[in-house]
Parts: sequence; structure tokens; C-alpha cells
Amino acid sequence: ALPASLIRNKSIPANGHAVEVRLYAEDPEQGFLPGSGRLQTLRLPPVSAHVRIDAGVIEGDLVSVFYDPMIAKVIAWDRDRHSALQRMRDALAEVSVIGPKSNVAFLERLLRHPAVIEGSIDTGYLDRSLDEFLAATEQADASAEGDAFLPAAAIVSLLAEEADALAQAAASADPNSPWRRADGWRLGHPGKRIIALLDGDQRIEVSAQGAQGNYRLAIGTHAFEISDARFSDGWLSARRDGIVSRQRVFAEGARITVHDGTSRRSFEHAPAFAFVESSVSDADRVLAPMPGRIVVVKATTGDAVEAGDELLVMEAMKMELTLRAPRAGRIEAVQAAAGDFVDADSVLVRLEACE
Repeated sequence: ALPASLIRNKSIPANGHAVEVRLYAEDPEQGFLPGSGRLQTLRLPPVSAHVRIDAGVIEGDLVSVFYDPMIAKVIAWDRDRHSALQRMRDALAEVSVIGPKSNVAFLERLLRHPAVIEGSIDTGYLDRSLDEFLAATEQADASAEGDAFLPAAAIVSLLAEEADALAQAAASADPNSPWRRADGWRLGHPGKRIIALLDGDQRIEVSAQGAQGNYRLAIGTHAFEISDARFSDGWLSARRDGIVSRQRVFAEGARITVHDGTSRRSFEHAPAFAFVESSVSDADRVLAPMPGRIVVVKATTGDAVEAGDELLVMEAMKMELTLRAPRAGRIEAVQAAAGDFVDADSVLVRLEACE
């Protein structure tokens, strides 16, 4: 209970500084489009005297299209604003969400922006300067010599491959068989392994020689000498070209997310040897960007449309989305009606193929 003197004076003393962010299932790169789906992985920072978590979902829950897509509120407290912001940055570095897209990377960039650090941000700043908080539209050069993310992901992949091979060997009838090793050994020349990772839509191949935490990696025209690499409890420690580093890494299923203390980057495993099909253009189709209900259909088979013409309106997660023609052309088919509930990526309208 509050002391009587404070009740009489109607004042509550300030005690330090607190910052709150809201972790959402949404895609900031697509206009903060809400997401839905099952939370295959949900890792939140541990609660402490400095960090509080208010969450209504747990790992395995479904983020439904019928409710607000907020995953959790994260609140950080410390003695002053600078310290509270740093507490929040450290807390967000522990967050991992797999399933629907989340705004965690956006929140991390937000908390490092000068306008936020200096306290000069206002409620209209994001509308005026949103590009400052979004990821670069062009992917970073994954083969750049200074890239710390890709080599870390490759090292974790190599260590996991070797650990899996040892586990399978231990469970076999011949645990000491050399044929169950995963070090790429070859007779007469150094063995080489290929690790293929997807960075967004870009496929990157890393060739590796060596084993057991000691490797020579080749990425494009750059080569790295890795030694004493160890991955344990979500932390990768390794010596790269003689310099020791330690990085936070989340390895969950096919995804590897590397955090360098400032930002994060995620990769997906891909087959080491595979033909990659050319991307298919969506210029002839209008797809549902998320699950939802069709409320208005303005398109009719045979209509001529211009790029940007309104074709349908759908409702999902307390918002309405207008779906427009991707190009000029004639409508070949309308595959949805008002009132229909559609899944994400459902084809709603088809345009006649360009001649």
C-alpha cells in the first residue's frame, strides 16, 4: 500500500525509466501486414528484475486471423533511459519466432535509431521516415569479406552435420565405421563439403574443408580460416583468421538465425546439389496475401483492367485489404465470391496471358 503522505499529496515518485515494445506477428517490409500461423518456435527473453513479459501465447499456439496478432509485450526497466534501452536491446536479442513473420528485427533497428536514443521521436516520425527503420531493399553482399553472419551459419551447419553423423554412428551396429563420418574425407586429396544456404531468395554455396571445428571456408572469392569452433547453448565461439568471436545463434530446424549483437540475419538450409527453378511471375495472378474473408468482388470475367485497378477487398485481422491488378490486361477468371473465406496464397483472380 502507498504511504498516507503520498496519497494526500496525490504524487507517485519516479523510479528509473521503463521502455515497452510490442512483439507482433506482422511483416514490416510489407506495410506491417498482419501474419497468422502456428508458432513453431517462440523464444522470449527470461524474466528478471529488469525485464517483464506479458504474453498471451506460448510455443505451439496458433496466431489466428480472428484476433489481434500481438505475441507479447516486452518491458525493460533500469535507472535511466540509456540503460533501459540497452536492457531492451539485450532482451530482444534473445527473441526467436518461427512460423508467422514477426517485427522483432524492426524493433531492434528502431531501438538503435538516433531519434529514439535521443528521445526526439514523435508520433508522426515513422510515417515520415519509415524507410530509415526498414531493412535495406537490396540484400547485403553475402560473400563480402566482412560478413560475420554467413560464416557463422555455415560453421553451425557443419558442426550440426558432424554431431548428427556421430549420433547415427553410435546407434549403429558399427559405431567406429569410417563410412559414417561427416568430414568429407577423400583418398588422395583434401575432402570438401558444400553447405547451401538461402538468404531470402538468394542461394549461397559455402565450400568447406576440415572437421571438428577447424575449417577452411570459401565463399565466392573469399576464404576464411576457422579454428576451435564450438556451438553450445545457443552460443557460437570460434577463431576466424586468428580473431576470436562469440555470437548468439538460434538453430531451429532448417533455419539458422545469427545475431551479431546489433542485428540479426536468418538463413534456410537448402540441398547442397540441386537445380533451382526460375522464379514464376505473379503478373498473371492475384493471390490472397493472408487468410481472410472476401467482402467485395469488383472484378468480372472478361473485364479489361489497368495496372492498379481495384479487383477485390478482403477482411482479415481487423483490417481491410484492397487487392489490385498487377498489370493491364483482361480478366480470365474470378475464383472467389463475396463471403468466401480463403487461405493465404489462394489464387483469387487470373489474367489472360500476355501475347
